[in-house]
Amino acid sequence: MAKKKCKCECPEGLPEWLATFGDLMSLLLCFFVLLLSMSTMNAKKVQEAIGSLAGALSVLEGGAQTEISKNRNQIATPIEKTQETAQTVNKLSKAIQEFRQFTAGGKGPAITLEEGEEGFFIRLPADITFKPGSAEINNEDSLLFLKRISLIIKEYLPKNIEIQIKGFTDNTLPPQTSPYSDNWELSAARALSVLKILLKNGVNPKQLSAAAYGEYHPIASNDTPEGRAKNRRVEIWFFAKKKELQQNVKKSVLDKVK
Repeated sequence: MAKKKCKCECPEGLPEWLATFGDLMSLLLCFFVLLLSMSTMNAKKVQEAIGSLAGALSVLEGGAQTEISKNRNQIATPIEKTQETAQTVNKLSKAIQEFRQFTAGGKGPAITLEEGEEGFFIRLPADITFKPGSAEINNEDSLLFLKRISLIIKEYLPKNIEIQIKGFTDNTLPPQTSPYSDNWELSAARALSVLKILLKNGVNPKQLSAAAYGEYHPIASNDTPEGRAKNRRVEIWFFAKKKELQQNVKKSVLDKVK
């Protein structure tokens, strides 16, 4: 008589499909770990990307520094790096690049946008804007450029930013045919000419001022024609100024007089 087989009391195993699925997940995990281990980071490209992002969100970080007078350092404060200011700088930079591209076949005059302790400024060589000994702007390209700068100022520049136009010359006296007797008058007239163009194109007059520096703030040697050409310039400065600091400076001066 045949014996009856005993039932196996062992627990049932996992379903076959679950074992296959687990193997698949393990293989995928190993695959991605291998990919990660074989990948490399290009430090130079990462640094360039960070620098590009920082430049887009700030005001010419790391730019050239310029010397300013002690009085201006007391009444002027650095521009805060806001989104509006960064947008203004980007628009101005693009306008300068396009101006250079469309003049002299891409080798246009060296108009630059630079950073100083007070804020930032546009350096406009006088030779592309004015004739020798003259303060009248007749160059159509320069007029169109200043008009575009005016539009950018009106649309993007924060209202608490002030604009000062500074005129400079080299150490050569104006020619005898010039209506200006010395470089003080010439630099002042040129600064005012640029200021009036901005006014004509709708820039708020409360934000504007002009200053003349004559031949006494050169940025290059006056011993060479190239150096003198660099010294003949007009600069459009953008800076923040607080009325409280101005009042404190005036009060301290009055106290000394008394």
